[in-house]
Amino acid sequence: MISFERVTKRYEEGHDALREVSVDIARDELVFLTGHSGAGKSTLLRLIMLMDRPTRGKVIVDGQDLAKVSSRGIPRHRRNIGVVFQNHKLLFDRTVFDNVALPLIIAGYDHREVARRTRAALDKVGLLSRERALPITLSGGEQQRVGIARAVVARPRILLADEPTGNLDPALSAEIMQLFEAFNQVGVTVLIASHDLALISRMQHRILTLRDGRLLGAAS
Repeated sequence: MISFERVTKRYEEGHDALREVSVDIARDELVFLTGHSGAGKSTLLRLIMLMDRPTRGKVIVDGQDLAKVSSRGIPRHRRNIGVVFQNHKLLFDRTVFDNVALPLIIAGYDHREVARRTRAALDKVGLLSRERALPITLSGGEQQRVGIARAVVARPRILLADEPTGNLDPALSAEIMQLFEAFNQVGVTVLIASHDLALISRMQHRILTLRDGRLLGAAS
């Protein structure tokens, strides 16, 4: 599903964010990506989303060599990828429903399908009863659940998360990780960047470790 073949990403100032990274993530797999701050975790996710392109090497996602995706093809590529951020990136002047519905509206779904899919996504994360609430009235954990619902509402094949529990207490962090497992169990390939080793080591999924841009190895 996701393959990196000797990928290096060097930024203009000469910093190598990734160095000769090779890894394969299978379809329907859940994988954790860990490492110190600045190790290259976010850069790896950005390459999958085509927010950046590698300096050398090849990135293949769902059988597509991303080097062959033109700028015009990037929106189509991203439709198959849901993204969850640490800081939620919610629109605080819009309701929970409107935040989750936004990707479907942008993609041009009719209003009935938007309503059906949005409410289904909110139900999966346990927030259907809060659909008319404003995000500012929600707890941090609830805001993160809204972000997850928005990421999965278009039914992506891949779900990426960048430090999704970084601002949450241990109990809420475990609940959020269980949500990712639930989506993985219904066929979504999930890649989660996290520094919370205590939590992810208990979850019995493969762990990839980056250090100074290099992949050290994998544990399962």
